[in-house]
Amino acid sequence: MARFRKRGGAAEAGTVEHQTTIFERLDAFARRAESADAMRPAVKVLCVVLAMMGLGFLLQASHAATTLDSVEAFHAALRHQAVFRVGAVLALLVGFRVGPRGLRPFLPALVVLSAAMLVACYVPALNDSRNGSRRWVFIPFTNISIQASEVARIVLAVWVADRCMRLEERLGDLRRGVAPILALGLFFFALIGFETDLGGALVFLLVFLSTWFVGGARIAHFTGSLGTLGGVAILLAVSSVEYIRGRIDMWFGAAKNSQVEDSLRALGSGDLWGVGLAQGQYRNMRLPYQDSDYVYSLVGEELGLFGMVLCTGLFLAFVWFSLRLVLSIKDRFAALAAFGLLLSVALQAMIHMQVVTKLAPPKGMTLPFFSHGGTSLIVSALAVGLALGAARQEHPRDAA
Repeated sequence: MARFRKRGGAAEAGTVEHQTTIFERLDAFARRAESADAMRPAVKVLCVVLAMMGLGFLLQASHAATTLDSVEAFHAALRHQAVFRVGAVLALLVGFRVGPRGLRPFLPALVVLSAAMLVACYVPALNDSRNGSRRWVFIPFTNISIQASEVARIVLAVWVADRCMRLEERLGDLRRGVAPILALGLFFFALIGFETDLGGALVFLLVFLSTWFVGGARIAHFTGSLGTLGGVAILLAVSSVEYIRGRIDMWFGAAKNSQVEDSLRALGSGDLWGVGLAQGQYRNMRLPYQDSDYVYSLVGEELGLFGMVLCTGLFLAFVWFSLRLVLSIKDRFAALAAFGLLLSVALQAMIHMQVVTKLAPPKGMTLPFFSHGGTSLIVSALAVGLALGAARQEHPRDAA
Protein backbone atom coordinates (compact mmCIF):
# COMPACT_ATOMS: atom_id res chain seq x y z
CA MET A 1 0.00 0.00 0.00
CA ALA A 2 1.11 3.53 -0.68
CA ARG A 3 2.40 5.52 2.25
CA PHE A 4 1.51 9.19 2.63
CA ARG A 5 3.51 11.98 4.18
CA LYS A 6 2.13 15.34 5.21
CA ARG A 7 3.94 18.50 4.22
CA GLY A 8 3.55 21.09 6.94
CA GLY A 9 1.82 20.84 10.30
CA ALA A 10 -1.31 18.80 10.73
CA ALA A 11 -3.30 21.86 11.80
CA GLU A 12 -2.11 24.07 8.95
CA ALA A 13 -4.60 25.02 6.32
CA GLY A 14 -3.96 23.69 2.85
CA THR A 15 -1.94 20.68 4.04
CA VAL A 16 -0.77 18.70 1.02
CA GLU A 17 -0.48 14.93 1.12
CA HIS A 18 2.35 13.42 -0.88
CA GLN A 19 2.25 9.83 -2.07
CA THR A 20 5.64 8.12 -1.80
CA THR A 21 6.35 6.40 -5.10
CA ILE A 22 8.15 3.08 -5.53
CA PHE A 23 11.14 4.94 -6.98
CA GLU A 24 11.39 7.18 -3.92
CA ARG A 25 11.24 4.14 -1.68
CA LEU A 26 13.99 2.43 -3.66
CA ASP A 27 16.08 5.59 -3.51
CA ALA A 28 15.62 5.81 0.27
CA PHE A 29 16.51 2.12 0.60
CA ALA A 30 19.65 2.64 -1.49
CA ARG A 31 20.74 5.54 0.72
CA ARG A 32 20.29 3.41 3.85
CA ALA A 33 22.22 0.49 2.34
CA GLU A 34 25.09 2.66 1.12
CA SER A 35 28.27 2.69 3.18
CA ALA A 36 30.68 5.63 3.45
CA ASP A 37 33.58 3.23 2.89
CA ALA A 38 33.12 0.58 0.17
CA MET A 39 35.70 -1.64 1.82
CA ARG A 40 33.40 -2.33 4.77
CA PRO A 41 30.82 -4.34 2.79
CA ALA A 42 33.67 -5.70 0.65
CA VAL A 43 35.27 -7.31 3.72
CA LYS A 44 31.91 -8.85 4.64
CA VAL A 45 31.47 -10.26 1.13
CA LEU A 46 34.94 -11.76 1.41
CA CYS A 47 34.19 -13.36 4.79
CA VAL A 48 30.93 -14.88 3.47
CA VAL A 49 32.69 -16.30 0.40
CA LEU A 50 35.50 -17.82 2.49
CA ALA A 51 32.90 -19.37 4.82
CA MET A 52 31.13 -20.92 1.83
CA MET A 53 34.41 -22.25 0.45
CA GLY A 54 35.23 -23.86 3.79
CA LEU A 55 31.81 -25.47 4.16
CA GLY A 56 31.98 -26.61 0.55
CA PHE A 57 35.32 -28.30 1.18
CA LEU A 58 33.84 -30.22 4.14
CA LEU A 59 30.94 -31.41 1.95
CA GLN A 60 33.31 -32.52 -0.80
CA ALA A 61 35.42 -34.43 1.71
CA SER A 62 32.26 -36.03 3.08
CA HIS A 63 31.13 -37.05 -0.41
CA ALA A 64 34.51 -38.54 -1.27
CA ALA A 65 34.65 -40.49 1.99
CA THR A 66 31.86 -42.89 0.95
CA THR A 67 32.15 -42.91 -2.84
CA LEU A 68 35.81 -43.86 -3.19
CA ASP A 69 36.91 -47.41 -2.45
CA SER A 70 40.37 -46.78 -0.99
CA VAL A 71 42.14 -44.46 1.42
CA GLU A 72 44.60 -43.48 -1.29
CA ALA A 73 41.81 -42.43 -3.65
CA PHE A 74 40.17 -40.44 -0.86
CA HIS A 75 43.42 -38.60 -0.10
CA ALA A 76 43.94 -37.91 -3.81
CA ALA A 77 40.41 -36.47 -4.10
CA LEU A 78 40.99 -34.35 -1.03
CA ARG A 79 44.24 -32.98 -2.45
CA HIS A 80 42.46 -32.29 -5.73
CA GLN A 81 39.78 -30.26 -3.96
CA ALA A 82 42.35 -28.45 -1.85
CA VAL A 83 44.29 -27.43 -4.96
CA PHE A 84 41.15 -26.07 -6.62
CA ARG A 85 40.15 -24.10 -3.54
CA VAL A 86 43.62 -22.67 -3.10
CA GLY A 87 43.44 -21.76 -6.80
CA ALA A 88 40.09 -20.07 -6.14
CA VAL A 89 41.60 -17.99 -3.32
CA LEU A 90 44.48 -17.01 -5.63
CA ALA A 91 41.98 -16.05 -8.37
CA LEU A 92 40.10 -13.96 -5.81
CA LEU A 93 43.31 -12.19 -4.78
CA VAL A 94 44.32 -11.58 -8.41
CA GLY A 95 40.88 -10.13 -9.14
CA PHE A 96 41.14 -7.98 -6.02
CA ARG A 97 44.47 -6.62 -7.20
CA VAL A 98 43.41 -6.02 -10.82
CA GLY A 99 39.83 -4.78 -10.36
CA PRO A 100 37.54 -3.76 -13.23
CA ARG A 101 39.77 -0.81 -14.11
CA GLY A 102 42.72 -3.12 -14.61
CA LEU A 103 40.71 -5.21 -17.09
CA ARG A 104 39.38 -2.22 -19.01
CA PRO A 105 42.32 -1.73 -21.45
CA PHE A 106 42.25 -5.43 -22.35
CA LEU A 107 38.49 -5.81 -22.86
CA PRO A 108 38.58 -5.96 -26.69
CA ALA A 109 41.16 -8.77 -26.58
CA LEU A 110 39.29 -10.58 -23.80
CA VAL A 111 36.00 -10.43 -25.74
CA VAL A 112 37.71 -11.89 -28.83
CA LEU A 113 39.38 -14.58 -26.69
CA SER A 114 36.05 -15.49 -25.05
CA ALA A 115 34.39 -15.78 -28.46
CA ALA A 116 37.26 -17.94 -29.74
CA MET A 117 36.92 -20.26 -26.75
CA LEU A 118 33.18 -20.65 -27.38
CA VAL A 119 33.79 -21.35 -31.07
CA ALA A 120 36.46 -23.89 -30.09
CA CYS A 121 33.74 -25.85 -28.26
CA TYR A 122 32.41 -26.78 -31.72
CA VAL A 123 35.80 -27.94 -33.03
CA PRO A 124 36.15 -31.73 -32.55
CA ALA A 125 39.89 -31.56 -31.89
CA LEU A 126 39.49 -28.92 -29.18
CA ASN A 127 36.20 -29.61 -27.43
CA ASP A 128 35.68 -31.91 -24.48
CA SER A 129 32.15 -33.25 -24.99
CA ARG A 130 30.35 -34.55 -21.91
CA ASN A 131 26.86 -36.04 -21.74
CA GLY A 132 26.17 -34.90 -25.29
CA SER A 133 27.04 -31.22 -24.64
CA ARG A 134 29.98 -29.28 -26.07
CA ARG A 135 30.51 -26.92 -23.15
CA TRP A 136 34.18 -27.56 -22.39
CA VAL A 137 37.30 -26.75 -24.36
CA PHE A 138 40.83 -28.04 -23.89
CA ILE A 139 43.56 -25.56 -23.09
CA PRO A 140 46.41 -26.31 -25.56
CA PHE A 141 49.47 -28.09 -24.18
CA THR A 142 47.73 -28.92 -20.90
CA ASN A 143 45.42 -31.62 -19.60
CA ILE A 144 42.94 -28.99 -18.45
CA SER A 145 39.51 -28.25 -19.88
CA ILE A 146 37.37 -25.26 -18.95
CA GLN A 147 33.76 -24.26 -19.47
CA ALA A 148 34.03 -21.34 -21.88
CA SER A 149 30.58 -19.90 -21.12
CA GLU A 150 31.58 -19.24 -17.50
CA VAL A 151 34.49 -17.06 -18.64
CA ALA A 152 32.38 -15.31 -21.30
CA ARG A 153 29.75 -14.36 -18.74
CA ILE A 154 32.07 -12.28 -16.56
CA VAL A 155 34.04 -10.81 -19.47
CA LEU A 156 30.86 -9.58 -21.16
CA ALA A 157 29.51 -8.18 -17.88
CA VAL A 158 32.57 -5.92 -17.61
CA TRP A 159 32.41 -5.13 -21.34
CA VAL A 160 28.77 -3.97 -21.09
CA ALA A 161 29.66 -1.76 -18.13
CA ASP A 162 32.44 -0.21 -20.19
CA ARG A 163 30.17 0.38 -23.20
CA CYS A 164 27.50 2.02 -21.03
CA MET A 165 30.04 4.49 -19.66
CA ARG A 166 31.57 5.25 -23.05
CA LEU A 167 28.26 5.76 -24.84
CA GLU A 168 26.49 7.68 -22.05
CA GLU A 169 23.66 9.69 -23.70
CA ARG A 170 24.08 7.71 -26.96
CA LEU A 171 23.22 4.48 -25.12
CA GLY A 172 19.58 4.79 -26.19
CA ASP A 173 20.44 5.46 -29.83
CA LEU A 174 19.21 2.48 -31.84
CA ARG A 175 21.96 2.46 -34.44
CA ARG A 176 25.01 3.46 -32.40
CA GLY A 177 24.06 2.12 -28.97
CA VAL A 178 21.33 -0.50 -28.84
CA ALA A 179 22.04 -2.47 -32.03
CA PRO A 180 25.81 -3.04 -31.55
CA ILE A 181 25.41 -4.08 -27.92
CA LEU A 182 22.54 -6.44 -28.62
CA ALA A 183 24.30 -7.90 -31.67
CA LEU A 184 27.32 -8.94 -29.62
CA GLY A 185 25.13 -10.22 -26.79
CA LEU A 186 23.02 -12.25 -29.23
CA PHE A 187 26.16 -13.72 -30.82
CA PHE A 188 27.45 -15.00 -27.46
CA PHE A 189 23.96 -16.09 -26.40
CA ALA A 190 23.63 -18.22 -29.55
CA LEU A 191 27.08 -19.77 -29.16
CA ILE A 192 26.28 -20.84 -25.60
CA GLY A 193 22.75 -21.99 -26.38
CA PHE A 194 23.73 -24.24 -29.29
CA GLU A 195 26.32 -26.13 -27.19
CA THR A 196 23.53 -27.15 -26.01
CA ASP A 197 23.24 -25.17 -22.79
CA LEU A 198 19.96 -23.27 -22.74
CA GLY A 199 20.14 -22.67 -18.98
CA GLY A 200 23.65 -21.25 -19.19
CA ALA A 201 22.62 -19.12 -22.17
CA LEU A 202 19.65 -17.68 -20.27
CA VAL A 203 21.85 -16.88 -17.23
CA PHE A 204 24.29 -15.14 -19.57
CA LEU A 205 21.43 -13.18 -21.13
CA LEU A 206 20.04 -12.11 -17.74
CA VAL A 207 23.45 -10.89 -16.54
CA PHE A 208 24.21 -9.16 -19.85
CA LEU A 209 20.86 -7.37 -20.17
CA SER A 210 20.56 -6.53 -16.45
CA THR A 211 23.98 -4.86 -16.47
CA TRP A 212 22.99 -2.97 -19.62
CA PHE A 213 19.70 -1.86 -18.05
CA VAL A 214 21.28 -0.69 -14.78
CA GLY A 215 23.90 1.10 -16.89
CA GLY A 216 21.22 3.31 -18.41
CA ALA A 217 19.40 1.37 -21.12
CA ARG A 218 15.77 2.25 -21.68
CA ILE A 219 13.28 -0.06 -20.02
CA ALA A 220 11.55 -0.71 -23.35
CA HIS A 221 14.83 -1.87 -24.90
CA PHE A 222 15.56 -4.07 -21.87
CA THR A 223 12.17 -5.74 -21.60
CA GLY A 224 11.81 -6.07 -25.36
CA SER A 225 15.23 -7.71 -25.72
CA LEU A 226 14.75 -10.05 -22.77
CA GLY A 227 11.24 -11.05 -23.83
CA THR A 228 12.12 -11.53 -27.49
CA LEU A 229 15.48 -13.27 -27.15
CA GLY A 230 14.61 -15.33 -24.09
CA GLY A 231 11.10 -16.18 -25.28
CA VAL A 232 12.15 -17.19 -28.79
CA ALA A 233 15.05 -19.26 -27.45
CA ILE A 234 12.80 -21.15 -25.02
CA LEU A 235 10.12 -21.77 -27.66
CA LEU A 236 12.64 -23.02 -30.21
CA ALA A 237 14.41 -25.21 -27.65
CA VAL A 238 11.20 -26.74 -26.31
CA SER A 239 9.84 -27.39 -29.79
CA SER A 240 13.00 -28.74 -31.41
CA VAL A 241 15.31 -30.13 -28.69
CA GLU A 242 13.97 -33.36 -27.26
CA TYR A 243 15.93 -33.43 -24.01
CA ILE A 244 14.86 -29.88 -23.11
CA ARG A 245 11.24 -30.76 -23.85
CA GLY A 246 11.65 -33.77 -21.59
CA ARG A 247 12.96 -31.60 -18.75
CA ILE A 248 10.00 -29.25 -19.06
CA ASP A 249 7.71 -32.29 -18.85
CA MET A 250 9.50 -33.40 -15.67
CA TRP A 251 9.00 -29.98 -14.13
CA PHE A 252 5.26 -30.02 -14.84
CA GLY A 253 4.94 -33.60 -13.59
CA ALA A 254 4.13 -35.09 -17.01
CA ALA A 255 7.28 -37.25 -16.83
CA LYS A 256 9.34 -38.79 -14.05
CA ASN A 257 13.07 -38.62 -13.50
CA SER A 258 14.79 -40.64 -10.80
CA GLN A 259 17.54 -38.04 -10.32
CA VAL A 260 15.03 -35.29 -9.54
CA GLU A 261 12.90 -37.52 -7.32
CA ASP A 262 15.90 -38.89 -5.42
CA SER A 263 17.18 -35.33 -4.95
CA LEU A 264 13.94 -34.37 -3.20
CA ARG A 265 14.05 -37.52 -1.06
CA ALA A 266 17.65 -36.74 -0.07
CA LEU A 267 16.63 -33.23 0.97
CA GLY A 268 13.81 -34.55 3.14
CA SER A 269 15.79 -37.41 4.66
CA GLY A 270 17.97 -35.09 6.73
CA ASP A 271 15.12 -33.92 8.95
CA LEU A 272 16.18 -31.08 11.28
CA TRP A 273 19.89 -31.71 11.86
CA GLY A 274 20.78 -34.17 9.08
CA VAL A 275 22.22 -37.67 9.17
CA GLY A 276 25.76 -36.34 9.69
CA LEU A 277 28.80 -35.74 7.51
CA ALA A 278 29.87 -38.82 5.53
CA GLN A 279 26.67 -40.60 6.56
CA GLY A 280 24.56 -39.77 3.50
CA GLN A 281 23.45 -42.73 1.40
CA TYR A 282 21.71 -41.23 -1.62
CA ARG A 283 24.96 -40.69 -3.52
CA ASN A 284 25.29 -44.47 -3.58
CA MET A 285 21.61 -44.94 -4.46
CA ARG A 286 21.28 -43.74 -8.06
CA LEU A 287 21.67 -40.00 -7.36
CA PRO A 288 24.59 -38.86 -9.57
CA TYR A 289 26.38 -35.52 -9.40
CA GLN A 290 25.53 -35.00 -5.75
CA ASP A 291 28.93 -33.36 -5.35
CA SER A 292 28.29 -30.83 -8.14
CA ASP A 293 24.95 -30.20 -9.87
CA TYR A 294 22.95 -31.54 -6.89
CA VAL A 295 25.18 -30.57 -3.98
CA TYR A 296 22.32 -28.70 -2.26
CA SER A 297 20.59 -32.06 -1.81
CA LEU A 298 23.75 -33.27 -0.03
CA VAL A 299 23.47 -30.26 2.28
CA GLY A 300 19.88 -31.22 3.14
CA GLU A 301 20.69 -34.89 3.61
CA GLU A 302 23.78 -34.58 5.80
CA LEU A 303 23.14 -31.25 7.56
CA GLY A 304 19.35 -31.24 7.51
CA LEU A 305 17.14 -28.19 7.62
CA PHE A 306 19.80 -26.46 9.70
CA GLY A 307 22.33 -26.87 6.88
CA MET A 308 19.87 -25.72 4.23
CA VAL A 309 19.04 -22.59 6.24
CA LEU A 310 22.75 -21.97 6.82
CA CYS A 311 23.58 -22.39 3.13
CA THR A 312 20.68 -20.23 1.98
CA GLY A 313 21.47 -17.66 4.67
CA LEU A 314 25.06 -17.39 3.48
CA PHE A 315 23.91 -16.65 -0.05
CA LEU A 316 21.34 -14.13 1.17
CA ALA A 317 24.12 -12.45 3.15
CA PHE A 318 26.23 -12.52 0.00
CA VAL A 319 23.45 -10.78 -1.95
CA TRP A 320 22.87 -8.16 0.76
CA PHE A 321 26.53 -7.27 1.25
CA SER A 322 27.05 -7.32 -2.53
CA LEU A 323 24.22 -4.81 -2.91
CA ARG A 324 25.76 -2.59 -0.24
CA LEU A 325 29.14 -2.91 -1.95
CA VAL A 326 27.79 -1.86 -5.36
CA LEU A 327 25.88 1.09 -3.88
CA SER A 328 28.96 2.26 -1.96
CA ILE A 329 31.30 2.45 -4.98
CA LYS A 330 31.49 6.01 -6.27
CA ASP A 331 32.98 5.31 -9.70
CA ARG A 332 30.09 4.48 -12.08
CA PHE A 333 32.02 2.06 -14.28
CA ALA A 334 33.45 0.15 -11.32
CA ALA A 335 30.06 -0.01 -9.60
CA LEU A 336 28.30 -1.24 -12.75
CA ALA A 337 30.97 -3.86 -13.44
CA ALA A 338 30.77 -5.05 -9.82
CA PHE A 339 26.98 -5.33 -10.16
CA GLY A 340 27.23 -7.59 -13.22
CA LEU A 341 29.99 -9.75 -11.72
CA LEU A 342 28.22 -10.33 -8.41
CA LEU A 343 24.86 -10.86 -10.12
CA SER A 344 26.38 -13.69 -12.18
CA VAL A 345 27.31 -15.55 -8.98
CA ALA A 346 23.99 -14.89 -7.23
CA LEU A 347 21.89 -16.00 -10.22
CA GLN A 348 23.83 -19.24 -10.54
CA ALA A 349 23.23 -20.04 -6.87
CA MET A 350 19.54 -19.22 -7.11
CA ILE A 351 19.01 -21.47 -10.14
CA HIS A 352 20.91 -24.37 -8.53
CA MET A 353 18.72 -24.26 -5.42
CA GLN A 354 15.55 -23.97 -7.50
CA VAL A 355 16.51 -26.98 -9.63
CA VAL A 356 17.34 -29.17 -6.64
CA THR A 357 14.07 -28.27 -4.89
CA LYS A 358 12.11 -28.74 -8.16
CA LEU A 359 11.13 -25.08 -8.38
CA ALA A 360 12.77 -24.94 -11.83
CA PRO A 361 13.25 -27.48 -14.66
CA PRO A 362 16.26 -29.80 -14.27
CA LYS A 363 19.47 -28.04 -15.29
CA GLY A 364 23.06 -28.99 -14.69
CA MET A 365 24.40 -25.98 -12.78
CA THR A 366 26.85 -25.94 -9.91
CA LEU A 367 26.36 -24.14 -6.59
CA PRO A 368 29.14 -21.50 -6.36
CA PHE A 369 31.81 -22.26 -3.73
CA PHE A 370 30.04 -25.46 -2.59
CA SER A 371 30.17 -27.73 -5.63
CA HIS A 372 33.09 -29.81 -6.85
CA GLY A 373 36.02 -27.59 -7.80
CA GLY A 374 36.62 -26.62 -11.41
CA THR A 375 35.97 -23.78 -13.82
CA SER A 376 32.88 -22.63 -11.93
CA LEU A 377 34.75 -22.33 -8.63
CA ILE A 378 37.72 -20.44 -10.11
CA VAL A 379 35.59 -18.12 -12.26
CA SER A 380 33.15 -17.37 -9.42
CA ALA A 381 36.07 -16.49 -7.16
CA LEU A 382 37.60 -14.31 -9.88
CA ALA A 383 34.27 -12.50 -10.38
CA VAL A 384 34.00 -11.76 -6.66
CA GLY A 385 37.65 -10.72 -6.53
CA LEU A 386 37.19 -8.24 -9.38
CA ALA A 387 34.15 -6.76 -7.59
CA LEU A 388 36.17 -6.44 -4.37
CA GLY A 389 38.93 -4.82 -6.43
CA ALA A 390 36.46 -2.12 -7.43
CA ALA A 391 36.10 -1.26 -3.74
CA ARG A 392 39.87 -1.27 -3.24
CA GLN A 393 40.35 1.15 -6.11
CA GLU A 394 38.14 3.66 -4.29
CA HIS A 395 41.16 4.28 -2.06
CA PRO A 396 43.98 6.09 -3.90
CA ARG A 397 46.68 4.55 -1.71
CA ASP A 398 45.44 1.01 -2.23
CA ALA A 399 44.91 1.52 -5.97
CA ALA A 400 48.48 2.68 -6.50
